[in-house]
Amino acid sequence: MYSGIVTGALDELLRGLRGGLIVSCQAHPQHPLHGPEFMAAMAAAAEQAGAVGIRANGPADVAAIRRRTRLPIIGIQKVAGPAGRMVITPDFAAARAVHRAGAAIVALSAARIDRPDRAALVALVRRIHEELGAAVLADCATVAEGIEAAEAGADLVATTLSGHTPETAGRPAPDLDLVRALAAARARPVIAEGGIATPEQAAAALRAGAFAVVVGTAITDPRAIAARFVTAMAAVNR
Repeated sequence: MYSGIVTGALDELLRGLRGGLIVSCQAHPQHPLHGPEFMAAMAAAAEQAGAVGIRANGPADVAAIRRRTRLPIIGIQKVAGPAGRMVITPDFAAARAVHRAGAAIVALSAARIDRPDRAALVALVRRIHEELGAAVLADCATVAEGIEAAEAGADLVATTLSGHTPETAGRPAPDLDLVRALAAARARPVIAEGGIATPEQAAAALRAGAFAVVVGTAITDPRAIAARFVTAMAAVNR
């Protein structure tokens, strides 16, 4: 089985996620719904709807969600990196903070632009496994990054960063080709994430080989959802 956390615990975690919907409950600081209370309510609603997991940013949101739901949480901490680029869980301190808040899985960027030192990625994954006993989800933009992350010991890989690195700028979202390629590589279970806007796209991701699917904006951002309606109606009113 996969290296990392205790095999039985990982097997149980994966069984619960297989084929299911993971809802990303996040809001930018400028968003009206920013804050732990709102994100916890979103997570509770997602659980009632049948979601199998939650993805959340920062210890405060993770802790609030942990109090409201029993679903496994994928915890991240976005930190501003060089040139203002936001890096997902850049170091062990960030990983430890979200794990202590209640995350069973720690997600981190495995993109080469964020981690050019691949030995450092190996060391970080190992430390998360050994010191925290948490599973690791590697957010990737390319097939090569996904394979490297698996070789580094990550327990799952995700398509989260496709279109968000210079190498992949302009790729269509959702990137089902990347899902297929990572699934074909059979390195680790593949989480489809990024730009999934409809139930049909989520189902297509599963058919493409995704182990589970993360959906965020299309479910948890009423501002973005309302804007789609406003735009469509404005075209009629011109």
